Amino acid sequence: QVHLVESGGGLVQAGGSLRLSCAASGSTYIVMGWIRQAPGAEREFVSAITWNGGATNYADSVKGRFTISRDNAKNTAYLQMNSLKPEDTAVYYCAARWGSLSQSINEYTYWGQGTQVTVSS
Repeated sequence: QVHLVESGGGLVQAGGSLRLSCAASGSTYIVMGWIRQAPGAEREFVSAITWNGGATNYADSVKGRFTISRDNAKNTAYLQMNSLKPEDTAVYYCAARWGSLSQSINEYTYWGQGTQVTVSS
């Protein structure tokens, strides 16, 4: 079983940056992604990366501002978030699945507990 632990959330001003980390136990050969849930909203796909880092995808709302990466030697994924906006405020969850890239939240099998990102205006 894969266990995921997120870290790196916090409070930043609009226009600022944060880097989230997700440490995974278990196999390296998993797709890892980030899903967020804003107050009063449903969960929303943010980004995902293949096991070898060869392919990524992003929600349109974060494209050009967020970058996902992974370090398989450390079995850790990262989400670099730049030019943050108040609407990025959410709990960010690390998630993982076996297989290929997916933007479907229901296809992710493993979930972390989330880390809070708050962007002030």
